[in-house]
Amino acid sequence: MLSKTMQDALNKQVQMEAESSQAYLAMASWADIQPGLQGVAAFFYKQSDEERVHMLKLIAFINERGGFGVVPALEQPILTFVSLQNAFAEFLKHELKVSDSINDIVHQSLSEKDYATHNFLQWYVTEQMEEERMARTLNEKLELIGADKSGLYLFDRDIMAYRGPQGGGH
Repeated sequence: MLSKTMQDALNKQVQMEAESSQAYLAMASWADIQPGLQGVAAFFYKQSDEERVHMLKLIAFINERGGFGVVPALEQPILTFVSLQNAFAEFLKHELKVSDSINDIVHQSLSEKDYATHNFLQWYVTEQMEEERMARTLNEKLELIGADKSGLYLFDRDIMAYRGPQGGGH
């Protein structure tokens, strides 16, 4: 059985994963209308889908443990970006925020001696390490490229390779 405090913390994470999905969907839509960024658009559409899966996994866990997984109301995310670099900086910032939240819940699970939740959350800890690494790498590549159009072309062409085998994510 989940404690009320753990259920609340997990539902807060459900909201964060839903917000992530929406934020990345907005990034995908923005990239989709920029000239030559179809690869970036595909990348963020996949990221959005992945965050939704993370949300559904949390809801299922909460419900299986005797709680109630709440589908959250969402605010509209940032819709436009001044540059590709700005969009990816937001991506990294968002992933760091998600990692902090996961770490807080892991700490809470240990404080409450809720080892089932602690065990469940280890998947998220590992996932966030991968997400942060990918976001940092992509930001570093964009920093190297700067405004070089041929570099941006190659970045867009190759970005799905950073999502893992066949661009499928985790």
